[in-house]
Amino acid sequence: MRSELEREITLALPQLREQGADLPSRAELERQVLDRMLDKRLQLQEAARLGIKVEDGALTQAMTSIAERNNLTLEELQTALVASGIRFEDFREDTRAQMIMSQLQAREVIKNIQVTEPEVKRFLAREADSLIERTDVRLSHILIAVPETASPEEVEQARQRAQALVAKLRAGADFAQVARAESQGQQTQQAQEGGDLGWFPLTDVPSLAQEPARTLNKGEISNPLRSPSGFHIIKITDLKGTGPAVLTQTKARHILIRTNEVVSDDDARIRLEQLRMRLAGGDDFANLARANSDDTGSALKGGDLGWLSPGDTVPQFEAAMNELAPNQISQPFKSSFGWHIVQVNERRTQDTTEELMALKAKQKLKERKADEAVKQWLHRLRDEAYLEDRLAKALEQAE
Repeated sequence: MRSELEREITLALPQLREQGADLPSRAELERQVLDRMLDKRLQLQEAARLGIKVEDGALTQAMTSIAERNNLTLEELQTALVASGIRFEDFREDTRAQMIMSQLQAREVIKNIQVTEPEVKRFLAREADSLIERTDVRLSHILIAVPETASPEEVEQARQRAQALVAKLRAGADFAQVARAESQGQQTQQAQEGGDLGWFPLTDVPSLAQEPARTLNKGEISNPLRSPSGFHIIKITDLKGTGPAVLTQTKARHILIRTNEVVSDDDARIRLEQLRMRLAGGDDFANLARANSDDTGSALKGGDLGWLSPGDTVPQFEAAMNELAPNQISQPFKSSFGWHIVQVNERRTQDTTEELMALKAKQKLKERKADEAVKQWLHRLRDEAYLEDRLAKALEQAE
């Protein structure tokens, strides 16, 4: 409905402004948000079909975490949202939807992604710097100034000029020379120094440059970033940081009960509680896993998952596993795959830098593959659905 579209636009606007990008036209914004809403609706329907839910307790924990990351209490977060024109209940339900979609994607798409050893080696040869836990960055900067009184045509000309400079820089032009020739406004001294802004602790990077400072590799150039003063181009000239820390691995086994139209959350939890009581009474874990676990791959091995490194499992599973001492069995808990009980058999530490770098490279590659796989999966969901686009008709009538 139109009211739903307006509500989603209200939720999207603060994020767009925070990114420093130019806002699209109203018609284009409606189109982009509607596309996102279609993807969201299709995923929530699929999640409901598979019995994937997020209970209120888990949602409250997630909301509290969001508040803490912004140095706020939950009550202060609510006040800040209302002050921004966002209903707290809308934000809360959008967060629930994001959690459900994350669980769905993990279950239906991401679990099937594989990364090969040759891929890891190629990544390390090209992009090992991106695996450094950066603490400080050295930035260079070019400004294409836009006066406060600039017309839309002048703003567009400045944007096109900034984009042309980005293309030139990415083609190999010397950043310092381009900065001296092109950078404008109050940055004259910096321009004469080749646009060098010097070193920043990552926590002190100006808000406009936070995203490129955290995500771009050494030597990479940002897209033009919009601010009231104009369009900014940022280069990561250098960075400092630390490599991977010592790795703790866990040898574990589990029993999984999946939920569906027939098996509810309560059914799965109660069944696992009963199995846990049998284990406490002396039953063999491996035998119970073979007879009861819905994870067929590990069930054949008595529930054994082998040695697990950080990031090998979904966050809910890893968090529950990390709380256990060796030989301890967890209480039933829920992840994106269903309900589990897990037993930790053993722990060890690995301090081989080469192995740790390879692990981080594998995680990074998996994230990239996941992005592409999710896009393709969403296309398939759309192809299988009936969609009637009434926004285009409404826009035509409005014109």
